[in-house]
Amino acid sequence: MSFSAVQAALSGLRSCQEDVGTNMDMLTYVAMDLVESHETEHSSSLETLQAMIMESAELEREINCFSNIVEHLNSEVSQLPPEALFSLSDRVKEQYEAKRASLSKAELHNHQKVIAFKEGVGSALQPENGEEAENQDEDIAVTQRFVNFTCPLTQVEMENPMKNKVCNHHYDEGAILAMIKARHKQHKKFRCPVVGCGNINVIQADLVPDLFLKRRIQKRNASQV
Repeated sequence: MSFSAVQAALSGLRSCQEDVGTNMDMLTYVAMDLVESHETEHSSSLETLQAMIMESAELEREINCFSNIVEHLNSEVSQLPPEALFSLSDRVKEQYEAKRASLSKAELHNHQKVIAFKEGVGSALQPENGEEAENQDEDIAVTQRFVNFTCPLTQVEMENPMKNKVCNHHYDEGAILAMIKARHKQHKKFRCPVVGCGNINVIQADLVPDLFLKRRIQKRNASQV
């Protein structure tokens, strides 16, 4: 197989990985819909969806594991003797099986989108923030919406809110990832931009999608049309 064919295959795998992630988001939305339709936390429907989320997380992890191994070996090809090329397939299989054997089911609970699923369902089980806001002073309600829906980096409404597991603050995905990347290139830490926050090292691993907040923003905007 030519190197260009390998790259094309890797590109297809990465695209598949993105599709799995999108499907996981859809499962989370369906689960939140069920909760809001008065399904209980331990209903068979939610349990089925959670099982599907876990299966998807495992699939996404395996695709990522395989792709990383192929990319690593592909980068070493130019340094290998010609005869070693014939054993590349076996090396990929050997390393993949070894890596796969070292992974545990328990680790899947730390998958970014599994956490997002659990937090989304948990948030949907709580009383609607909107109901609480109706009993508050109008100025306080406006301030609450501003804090919840506005990215502290861009100062505009978030489209894809990410929650920081360390300090619980939210940022728009594109803005926060770009800032982390820029600071990483400068070999500097990135402090949470929320005024008064003591989190001095915001990293991508601590960020999870907040699909419940995203849907709140979408619903609020739809009601204003």
